[in-house]
Order: sequence, then structure tokens, then C-alpha cells
Amino acid sequence: MDGVDEARWSLVVPLKPLAVAKSRLAAAGAVRPALALAFALDTVGAVLACSEVEDVTVVTDDPAAGAELAGIGAFVVADSPAAGLNAALRHGEAVVRARRPHAPIAALNGDLPALRAAELAEVLRAAAGACERAFLADAAGVGTTLLTTVAPLPLSPGFGGASRARHLASGAAEITLPAAPSVRQDVDTLEDLVAAMALGVGPFTAAAAAAVPLPARACPS
Repeated sequence: MDGVDEARWSLVVPLKPLAVAKSRLAAAGAVRPALALAFALDTVGAVLACSEVEDVTVVTDDPAAGAELAGIGAFVVADSPAAGLNAALRHGEAVVRARRPHAPIAALNGDLPALRAAELAEVLRAAAGACERAFLADAAGVGTTLLTTVAPLPLSPGFGGASRARHLASGAAEITLPAAPSVRQDVDTLEDLVAAMALGVGPFTAAAAAAVPLPARACPS
């Protein structure tokens, strides 16, 4: 395709319908759906600003969220499998392959409101030099925030719960450098949100979080 750099990455970002997204943020009350959307908007915005990225595909069945994400430049596709996170990622991967068959692909969590484009670029460069499949663990060292592959090897995502161990067992190489805290800090709880805000969140999250009573951040001993 003219004007498309096949060496640059296509990212796939899943997003649940906002009414059920981020259930562990129930303490945020009525603001929870707005927070979930804000996280996704800040995440996708940072991805689109990344020098290593060609495009972003969001997989979601939420029409309002999809319209907002399309408005900032994402491709949006319906979650037609409707069979959970990993099925959504495989579907997004297939959509990307139909459009860019030789492109490197990465699956990225949509709840990285502190994401920095420059840190993501460093991680993607590390992934390109690691092996065919690579992943980045989350800040807790238990889950995964990013999984990458190069054609023709499939992503084979195993997100959810203790996915770091699952991705290691699948043969994916773990990216340990750069440190990239903004690419690791996903948000599932109010404590996670406080940690993300300490890194510096994007404008959508900053606005949505202003209405949330946040716990004090524990000081290191």
C-alpha cells in the first residue's frame, strides 16, 4: 500500500463495553465508565503519537466509545467473536493481517493512561530485536501489558490473571529493558490509578479522575 511503512507496528487494543469495563474500579461509582473511556483515549492517543507505530485497531462493541476512538484516529472494529479478551485480540490481529499482511503486530492493554509515546517506541524497538514473539510484564510483574509478534507467527495471546507466566511458557521472550514504567502501569484499582497519576496521566484521565476520591499513595519505607 502506498505511503504505508511495513516495518512500523500495527497495534491492537481491546475495550469492553463501558458499562461492564473496569469492574474492579467499582469504588469510583458512576464515574467508572468515564474512567474506562478516558484510559482508552489516553492510551490510543499516545500510541498514535509513537514513531514506531503505523496504526491502531480498537476492538470494541461499545458504539459510543468506538466513535470517540475513531475520532482521534483509530480503526474501530466490532468484537464479533464476543468470547473474551484473547478472542477479541485474535480477531483484531486477523483484521490487521487482512490490511497489512507483513506488518509486525502488538496487542496492548487499553488501560495505560500514563503511556508515553517515547517509552512505547523504546519497547517496540526492543521487541523487534528480541525474537518473533515478545512481551512486557505489568508493573506488578504478574500480568502483561504488551505482546508482540512478527509475520507470519500468530500473537497467541494469553492475557488475563498471571499472564506473564503464561506468555513465558508459550515461548515469548520477556522484554526487561527499557524500564518503561508508563508502558507497564495499567489500571485495575484506585491504587493503580494513583500510581499512574504519579507518573503523569493524559488529559482525558486527568479530567475524569478529578471527580474520584482517590486513596493516599503509600510512601516507600
